[in-house]
Amino acid sequence: MEVDVWCVRLGGRGAASQMLADLLSATERKRAASFHAEEHRQKFAISRGVLRFLLGHYLGVEARSLEFEYAAHGKPFVAEAGIHFNVAHSGEMALFAVGGLEVGIDIEKVRPLADLMSVAGRFFSEAEARDLASLSGEARSRAFHHCWARKEAYIKALGIGLSLPLESFRVSLLPGEPAGLLEIRGNPGLELEWLITDVAAPEDYAAALAVRAREIRLWTSPILEPDQLPVALYARKI
Repeated sequence: MEVDVWCVRLGGRGAASQMLADLLSATERKRAASFHAEEHRQKFAISRGVLRFLLGHYLGVEARSLEFEYAAHGKPFVAEAGIHFNVAHSGEMALFAVGGLEVGIDIEKVRPLADLMSVAGRFFSEAEARDLASLSGEARSRAFHHCWARKEAYIKALGIGLSLPLESFRVSLLPGEPAGLLEIRGNPGLELEWLITDVAAPEDYAAALAVRAREIRLWTSPILEPDQLPVALYARKI
């Protein structure tokens, strides 16, 4: 099973950004307008435009004609499309995962957090918090963000949002330790059915992908500006 991950920078106001924004539906335009900050309006419009542009090519349909439906916990899908997708964004970067099975993806901009251990104590499993406490300085900060990205990717793959307590499962986080799902509380052995892997991202970001499969073929694009998408899709033969 193959999963493609597209990495796109959301900044910019050029012709390509406007073209992508023009792909939005009336409902999406209304949602974009609801953001108070212009920066957030712009990023939402470009992100949703990129999603439409990508899915239009994968499905061979007009991007403007796509109609999104939403699962019980808000995860979007295209009915009877035969492909699954997920989107994540943080800072200036957005990731778009597309594949033939349910997929979850997350990206987190690594930034200093004064209450890092307090957040970990509230949301991480006891073992994760203990591992995090064994680190210090930048190593602790990076481990925290990698842990968060891996946990978010897993719950997004499940499609049930934060209705699943983050402390109810454990992921790896120590430096040098491969990304992975280590334990699901109350379901011993189920973690072996899942694959969590890091995704290539800029140095100051942490990113992860989760799928319920033992192995996948993962392809990741270089970091793209919006106007580079058409050529990248052609090169990828989509």
